[in-house]
Amino acid sequence: MGRAPGNGKRSPPPTPPPGRCHFWLPNKRRHCANSSLQSSQYCGNHLPESASGAGRRVPCPVDPSHTVLEENLEAHVGKCPLKKRAAALAAQPYYSKGINSGGAEAGRGITSAEKRAAVYRLTEDEFRGLLGKIRSVHAAAAVAMRESYLITDACDKWMGGQVDRKVPYQEKHVAQQASIVGNMEAFGLLRKGGAEVVDGENVSMSAQAVVEFGAGRGYLTQVLVDCYGIRNVFLVERRSYKLKADRSLRQNEDVTLERLRIDIEDLSLHGIEALRGLKYLAIGKHLCGPATDMTMTCCLTEQYDQTEEKVYGKHSLHGLALATCCHHLCQWKHYTNKSFLTGLGITEEEFHAMTWFSSWAVDGDHSSPDSYVEVEDTSSEVREPEKPDPEINGIERIIRSIPTVERASLGFMCKDIIDTGRLLWLRHKGLVADLVSYVPSNISPENRLLIAKCTS
Repeated sequence: MGRAPGNGKRSPPPTPPPGRCHFWLPNKRRHCANSSLQSSQYCGNHLPESASGAGRRVPCPVDPSHTVLEENLEAHVGKCPLKKRAAALAAQPYYSKGINSGGAEAGRGITSAEKRAAVYRLTEDEFRGLLGKIRSVHAAAAVAMRESYLITDACDKWMGGQVDRKVPYQEKHVAQQASIVGNMEAFGLLRKGGAEVVDGENVSMSAQAVVEFGAGRGYLTQVLVDCYGIRNVFLVERRSYKLKADRSLRQNEDVTLERLRIDIEDLSLHGIEALRGLKYLAIGKHLCGPATDMTMTCCLTEQYDQTEEKVYGKHSLHGLALATCCHHLCQWKHYTNKSFLTGLGITEEEFHAMTWFSSWAVDGDHSSPDSYVEVEDTSSEVREPEKPDPEINGIERIIRSIPTVERASLGFMCKDIIDTGRLLWLRHKGLVADLVSYVPSNISPENRLLIAKCTS
């Protein structure tokens, strides 16, 4: 998100389609999808209190994504359809509330608005000192990310668009998926040509299963199945999607598919019966913010078996390939390598400031919590600092005075530091790990891939 290019001013939201609720959802950068009431521009959920003639609407405690009239709250909670789904999930053997959250002692999450407010409470000297500290820490500790845009022959069918016409095909996304699996093959996590079967058993494939975290529609896994012969598939996603790869995967008689609708924070892999005894790959193409840390924790939670031998569960992690993104959403409570940051003198408050700065790398301006218009890629342009506005003071004035290219550079430094900590955490766990840029920035500015392989 950022400022509209050209005039330095934020544009108003677009006009919604006829009959659509006029309530603007800033995080999704669109209007509410519900139909408006006949007597209002808004739907029942977003009808202003002054116009509703009724009481105050409050979030549903079962699922805060929808609201209910306060006087009806007690009755609603008893019949909320999402309550049954939550109860059914809690009964699953793989559900363990907050198991990958980083520990209850870590505190609650911090919103972007709270991060911004904390930055704006700094004095000008403290703010400049923090930017200087970020530069120094980056120079001293950040691991250089190497370029690794790899498309292997195994993905020729996908790159050439020779796929089922019912499968959504977008060249930009296919290039990302193909390079992720290309890097996995180069790193030794995949073997071209699929499995070799001897005496009825798979003996050649490096991994017997794939667990895709934050799977969305599941098309990264679809590429693995089509190009590398993976046969046991587990898709982890808390949301519901249309046009999923599931239909195509289920039509493949050789593939066993299980979709788990659960938050990564609450997932215990030990409870997935079908995964027990299998060597698996953990992958993710769009693991926003703390989802990367929770995935790493989920896969590398230390357990002990009955022989007291230290293992990573009854299943076996072969390796992982996680595309990190949306660093501005990262949380101290979930971050895997706090000791790395504290060793560099970075406090929890400074970490959250860094996460807020990180969005400068991809959108050019994060100085307003309600900015929503995407900016054009101008990373190669050199712009003069904005002229000071007499009505803007303090931190806002300093941020606006920083040239766009310098601001983006600071954002990338913050991303580098955050991902370096994750990389070192994986190495500390005994994995061979690397951090690569898996596609050019003109395909996607969110182009970082953590890739790791277990050595035992």
